[in-house]
Amino acid sequence: MEAAETGRAAVAERLLTSSLRTSYDPTVEIDWDAPHTPGAYWLPPQRSSLYGTPLWEQFSEEQRVELTKHEVASAASAGLWFETILMQMLIREYYRADPTSRQAQYALTEVADECRHSIMFGRLIEATGCPVYRANTVDHHLGRFLKATASGPRMYAAILIAEEILDAFQREIMADESLQPLIRMVSRIHVVEEARHVRFAREELAAAVAATGPVGMAYARLLVGRAAYTIANRLVHPDAYSAVGIAPAVGRAAARANPHWRATLRWSAARVHDHLAGVGLVAGPGRLLWARAGLI
Repeated sequence: MEAAETGRAAVAERLLTSSLRTSYDPTVEIDWDAPHTPGAYWLPPQRSSLYGTPLWEQFSEEQRVELTKHEVASAASAGLWFETILMQMLIREYYRADPTSRQAQYALTEVADECRHSIMFGRLIEATGCPVYRANTVDHHLGRFLKATASGPRMYAAILIAEEILDAFQREIMADESLQPLIRMVSRIHVVEEARHVRFAREELAAAVAATGPVGMAYARLLVGRAAYTIANRLVHPDAYSAVGIAPAVGRAAARANPHWRATLRWSAARVHDHLAGVGLVAGPGRLLWARAGLI
């Protein structure tokens, strides 16, 4: 047990050092006033929720670009929503932690990163001219419950689901030179800093799972499944379809039935699903929620 604790402290120490070398201030690093590139998509078209559907085939090129812009704004809104929850969960953990430990100090460093990321996502939404796509009433209250109660495996697994699903999209975006430079730069900054957050969460999750009994793990699996379902459904807000003249309910139904979008959801969640399944957190009723969300 002591060796495991020493190992966790060593990882946190390395992450603190890495944070000193590669941390970014998006208000300085990004040219928010630069004009957008005419005709450039905001995410690879094949990652749009309606790609390959009859609706997509009916769209003009301008409508397709516009839809991807609103899908990016929706994902940024979801990212903001979850990062607010994440910061509160980390601060709750810090409240009862040893402030001299490297793990506690890295948790505060991560909160500082997430503050900057939240500003960055807010500026991104503003720059697109899109609305903030807010959580519905049910998700809003679920978020309040999660930030107030989640700890141990429930907390770190939920963090990994949100971070790794978005990370899959952003790694592809930052490497695609055909896309809008603004979203590529936002993605690059987020990917670099989130890599540290994922490593920290995985390390802490392993320790939390080892300390959790069978009843706690059963509850964690259910809550983690609900978190996965919520995050997947928050990626594209149904109101985003209104931007291209599609009724929200029609757009949502088309996306849910779209094999291309369901394949994209499975692709985005593959890494985190495999990791969480490997530590016993995807099973039973919780696994049904993963499947219902289209993530497996």
